[in-house]
Amino acid sequence: MGCSFSGLNALYDTVNGGGDVWINDNRFKIVRQLGEGGFAYVYLVKEVVSDSSSALASGLAKKVKDPSHLSDAGTYAMKKVLIQNNEQLDLVREEIRVSYLFSHPNLLPLLDHAIISVKPTQEGSWNREAYLLFPVHLDGTLLDNSTAMIARKEFFSASDVLQIFRQLCAGLKHMHNFEPPYAHNDVKPGNILLSHRKGKWPLAILMDFGSSRPARKQIRSRSEALQLQEWASEHCSAPFRAPELWDCPSDADIDERTDIWSLGCTLYAIMYGVSPFEYALGESGGSLQLAIVNAQIKWPAGPKQPYPEDLRQFVTWMLQPQVTLRPHIDDILIHVDKLVSKFSL
Repeated sequence: MGCSFSGLNALYDTVNGGGDVWINDNRFKIVRQLGEGGFAYVYLVKEVVSDSSSALASGLAKKVKDPSHLSDAGTYAMKKVLIQNNEQLDLVREEIRVSYLFSHPNLLPLLDHAIISVKPTQEGSWNREAYLLFPVHLDGTLLDNSTAMIARKEFFSASDVLQIFRQLCAGLKHMHNFEPPYAHNDVKPGNILLSHRKGKWPLAILMDFGSSRPARKQIRSRSEALQLQEWASEHCSAPFRAPELWDCPSDADIDERTDIWSLGCTLYAIMYGVSPFEYALGESGGSLQLAIVNAQIKWPAGPKQPYPEDLRQFVTWMLQPQVTLRPHIDDILIHVDKLVSKFSL
């Protein structure tokens, strides 16, 4: 789906709170900023409707295919991207296109979007802004939750670890089984939303498809290998990046199992709060790249491990440096279901 340009859009004082933004024909009030990174900002917004008694009466309800994505309170998350050049514009358009491809309970849906032209100001040189509208999940990311738990010296239970991880795998299966298969390319705790539900397992939702691309790529020259490595250095977070994206051979077949490596790192992070290779960043003379390429996993020391050996072996199975030895997502789901049956209460 192409990007729309709307002359109705106007954004006033959003960085400091307040103000309205139009996304096509629907108006939203900025409530507060939720986060930022690079040239993107995320806001909590509330739809402004004439009949506020029901979300079903809103203008957005006429556009959204799945009513479960509508908020009873009319609140949503809006990502605002500042676009400085045509390259950034192409990247945003691709993120929007890819986001509309998928429909799965464990993948964050894009509800609406708009790209508008703006006048450059003294504060910035951008000439366009993109607004992407999503359901809001105010419990934060898996990274947020893990950081808070580490501060309290708490861990997820083995059953919670498996239930969170299984949902993540289910969302990736939808992408990997697409035609053609897509890789997310940036699976990590910071891209997983976690919503706590009373009497249920936490809901895990994979988000941010800005790095997602068709997964299968043939590399047949040193130049192509270097281009892939350069792309990966910009789009794939280093502690979760697969070895073949650090040091790509000149003759290689890249596929969706780059995500399986990231999954293994993420399962470790659900358990311990960090990637299994981040220890290298704190060592004198340590190299994150070498630790990853050689799959030098360091398990937390201590007389009592909070998780069973089965989970550690599961992580190791996914962290195979040779991509041909790495399992596919369907294999992962079969195994995680066995572990869920074994360890879930």
